[in-house]
Amino acid sequence: MPVMAQQRFDTEQRPSPEALLEAARRADTRAGRLKIFVGAAPGVGKTYEMLQSAHAKQQAGADVVVGVVETHGRAETEALLQGLEVLPRKRLEYRDQVLEEMDLDALIARHPQIALVDELAHTNAPGSRHPKRYLDVEELLSHGIDVYTAVNIQHIESLNDVVAQITHVRVRETVPDSVFDRADAIELIDLTPDDLIQRLKEGKVYVPKQAERALEHYFSPGNLTALRELALRRTAERVDEQLLTHMQANAIAGPWAAGERILVCVSEDPRAARLVRYTKRLADRLHARWTAVSIETRRSLQLSDEQRDRLADTMRLAEGLGGEALTIPGVGRRIADDVINFAHANNVTQIIIGKSTRSWWFELVRGSVVHDLVRRAGNISVNVIAGDELPSGPVDKPTVQTAALAEPFDLRPYLMALLVVAVGLGAAELIHPRLGIENVDLVFLTAVVGVAARYGLWPSMLASVAASLCYNFFFLPPVHTFTITDPNNVAAFFFFMLIAVLVSNLAARVRVQADAAISRVRTTESLYAFSRKLAGTATLDDVLWATAYQIALMLKVRVVLLLPERGVLTVKSGYPPEDELDKADLAAANWAWSNDRPAGRGSDTLPGAKRLFLPMRTGRGLIGAIGIDNDRTGPLLTPDQRRLLDALVDQGALAIERVLLVEDMDRVKRTVESDRLRGALLTSISHDLKTPLASVLGAASTMRDLGTGLTDAEMRDLLATVIDESERLNRFIANLLDMTKLESGAIVPNTARHDVGEIVGSALRRAGKILVHHKVSLELAADLPMLELDAVLFEQVLFNLLDNAAKYAPADTTISIRGTRDRDSISLQILDEGSGIPPVELDSVFDKFYRTQKGDHVRPGTGLGLAISRGFVEAMHGSISAANRADRSGAVLTIRLPIPAGANTLDTAA
Repeated sequence: MPVMAQQRFDTEQRPSPEALLEAARRADTRAGRLKIFVGAAPGVGKTYEMLQSAHAKQQAGADVVVGVVETHGRAETEALLQGLEVLPRKRLEYRDQVLEEMDLDALIARHPQIALVDELAHTNAPGSRHPKRYLDVEELLSHGIDVYTAVNIQHIESLNDVVAQITHVRVRETVPDSVFDRADAIELIDLTPDDLIQRLKEGKVYVPKQAERALEHYFSPGNLTALRELALRRTAERVDEQLLTHMQANAIAGPWAAGERILVCVSEDPRAARLVRYTKRLADRLHARWTAVSIETRRSLQLSDEQRDRLADTMRLAEGLGGEALTIPGVGRRIADDVINFAHANNVTQIIIGKSTRSWWFELVRGSVVHDLVRRAGNISVNVIAGDELPSGPVDKPTVQTAALAEPFDLRPYLMALLVVAVGLGAAELIHPRLGIENVDLVFLTAVVGVAARYGLWPSMLASVAASLCYNFFFLPPVHTFTITDPNNVAAFFFFMLIAVLVSNLAARVRVQADAAISRVRTTESLYAFSRKLAGTATLDDVLWATAYQIALMLKVRVVLLLPERGVLTVKSGYPPEDELDKADLAAANWAWSNDRPAGRGSDTLPGAKRLFLPMRTGRGLIGAIGIDNDRTGPLLTPDQRRLLDALVDQGALAIERVLLVEDMDRVKRTVESDRLRGALLTSISHDLKTPLASVLGAASTMRDLGTGLTDAEMRDLLATVIDESERLNRFIANLLDMTKLESGAIVPNTARHDVGEIVGSALRRAGKILVHHKVSLELAADLPMLELDAVLFEQVLFNLLDNAAKYAPADTTISIRGTRDRDSISLQILDEGSGIPPVELDSVFDKFYRTQKGDHVRPGTGLGLAISRGFVEAMHGSISAANRADRSGAVLTIRLPIPAGANTLDTAA
């Protein structure tokens, strides 16, 4: 549906509010400025040029600091780092590897004038403040630090699919277009494909083996040429937007023909659709943006339903062909004034308009839009396309029949018009003796205006004729006859009738405009309420139900919505609820979805179906189909209802696509998480199974090979090793089984009233070997009540927590167990005297396979113990959290469990 432009284009050039806000944002000295060095591919010299610019700024007196720069072993790039202050990188341990990332806090504390941050699309290591580097850049900018950064064009989010299609490589690290568009400066680093390939062969981009693979796949001349064009075009688009913002902020009348912008004027003319297609082909040849504009005037309200339908279809065609479709309210004296004002405000360089087929007499009386445009265009080129220059072919016909607005003839307005005139006659008879005939005509004109305002044009025309006859018959001498003897009275009667007709016509037109405005406001309010309702829905079922209900409510039809499921179009929702379609309807629905055209009742395809089916589409393509029907015979919708249906379907389609995209993102996240867990599991299994097995095999092999040569003490040590490592292996497998049960929902706690002290004692005895090198302090309050627990699961929780504390606490330190009562819950804490948990990892320690940073003294673990503990505690309606001790170094893991109603307090000894 065409967009109603909200901005009014006056003949006076005024700065655009949006452009002024953008200029104010860029002038804000509190925020830093962003400069992006863009390249078509790795190796074009983005980082090199960024470092050269940094040196130039430093020589000019600027404070420049390198936050992070990746040289990739290129000698000439490394040489440019000399003379620049380079901040040390932050070291993060992840999966037994040490990763280096930019130290964001140190860079903010240093607060240079310019910070160099390479590889804008980089994904930060887990444990960093932000998951993506561009978020680090945004934080630097918010602190007033200017940032120089670099990015390849394939990392821009909107170009991801295009790059994948060209190179057959899906880039995983992307930067939102909003980050690219907010840049204050963009510098394109361009290099021809031949020069880049030569650099690759010389080893200036990748090492030799990588270079060979790159030349065979990504770095082919065709790929590089296409990527180079993408980089040039995307940079040109951004520069063009900056130019337009500058012109609008400074009220500069265009055009500045730095780039082509095309405007096509659309009307209800049957040739308008072909004019739009001509503009699309011209825009493709010029690689230009284009807009289709329709000027809404008073004449627009007088268009027939067929003409309105044709205009709406033409505007939808413009949107479907990639243009922008706008309907602008006419505010100037002439249509050409509004077109020229819009063109100046939007830096349009060419205007396309069709040649008029009206007669010279019509143009002489009403004027010619084409002639006015040519005279007032100034530096804007006006292309007048004659009918025979447009591609030949039949005029496009609507694919869906619409019902005519068949309003039955109502006699009451005409009777009321005569009644009002009769009342006016009575009033005129009363005032005539006192005020004279000069005021009688005003009484009749008042009656005519009242009829026109209340009942419209034709009743007011009848009132005009009746009032004129009454004026003649009762007041112009000789009275009580229609004969007029005085020539002056003839002129008075003539002008009275003329003024009555003109006034009635004007008042009726105002009424029509007011009715149209009220109808538009109501429709807009309904659409706005519908959009708000859709914005608040999060599930697909809610969106489908809201869409079906709103369409049924506003159009008084039955609605059914179909979406593809495994390649088959399936009924998903309806109002009233509908689950099945007959064969004719299902065939029409599938045809509409497959061919992107209406089908079914009232269309030119499968008209025998009960329902009319329309495809639901967005900018990304078709997403489903909608079917409507009612109990009436003939076409389902009037032209106005058809346009309203298009608007509702478009909003519903966008909401459905939004929900589907969210589901796709969640699915991708789950897949990524599954892959991450699978990798972690394989890593864990390869390490945690291999180590104890190797120890068991080593000890067993030693006993077998040496046999009697071993002393009793050595034999006991080897047997102890076999037992200890076997128990460790058993714990690992048990953890894997417990986690599998948790994720499948197979664990259901077998709860009963238990004494916490007894379970703690049992866990301590079981963990005796693990705690042999630590002191244990047990401090349980005497008033702890019995709790609803699964004793086996809770003992396993305590064992896992004690095992975790023993791993991270040095030998000969104390591990404390404290239990207290807090109103309606108890708190059980496990405290150690280790180095504590890094603050950024407090929320992650309960994740599966997560291992915090460890020293050399820490025994390896699976990363499952705390995750299992959380699952078990939550299954028993409790909670578990991690924190650092306030009294000294060390971690504290806290379990909170609810106290059941009527629990008995038992005395427990510490």
